[in-house]
Order: sequence, then structure tokens, then C-alpha cells
Amino acid sequence: QVQLVESGGGLAQAGGSLRLSCAASGRTIRMYAMGWFRQAPGQERDFVAAISWSGGSTYYADSVKGRFTISRDNAKNTVYLQMNSLKPEDTAVYYCAARYGVVVTTRDEYNFWGQGTQVTVSS
Repeated sequence: QVQLVESGGGLAQAGGSLRLSCAASGRTIRMYAMGWFRQAPGQERDFVAAISWSGGSTYYADSVKGRFTISRDNAKNTVYLQMNSLKPEDTAVYYCAARYGVVVTTRDEYNFWGQGTQVTVSS
């Protein structure tokens, strides 16, 4: 089992930045692909970004490409999401997720989920 805990959410102004962290415990995530998803009120949980176990491959939703960066530090068992040039439409609960093996962007392919962290962007 992998336990995931997100942190770093909060309130930001449009154009600002936030850095989310996802700390894993239970086992090393060295062989796990990691993803970030977000869910706004009344909406589906959507893909944001994903990274392969080695960090060599990254994927982004079109809506965040060029503004968000996903990274990982396997030695610290932690994944990050750097969010720049934030927009009000980025407001959502952000979830970290893990799956063993190949990186994918499909929500239902991830087995382990954190509780989420709220990000609110004011205009």
C-alpha cells in the first residue's frame, strides 16, 4: 500500500504561483508513475500532469501546459507540482495519485490517491 499526503495548497492571486507537494509513505515510489488530478465543484476529476517512475517522461493537460511543471525526488519519496501564472479556472481540489509501472494519463488507471489539497485562485 502507498499512502499519499498532499500539501501546499491555499489562496493565490491570478498570475501568482503555488507549489504542491505529495509525500508518499508505506513503500518507495521509485517504481511508481505519479499523477496530479484536480476536481472543481460539480465537475469530474480531471488529469493535470503525470510523470514516469524515472522522471524522464512528463505529460500535461493542454490547459496547464507551459504553466505547470511536475517533478519528483525519489530519494525523498515526494512528487511536486509547480504552478505558475495561475488563473481563476485553476481553482479546484488537487489530488496526487500513484500507479505501479508505466505512466498514463487516465484517472481510473491510478490505484492510490491522496485526500487532496484545495487551491483557490482569485481574480
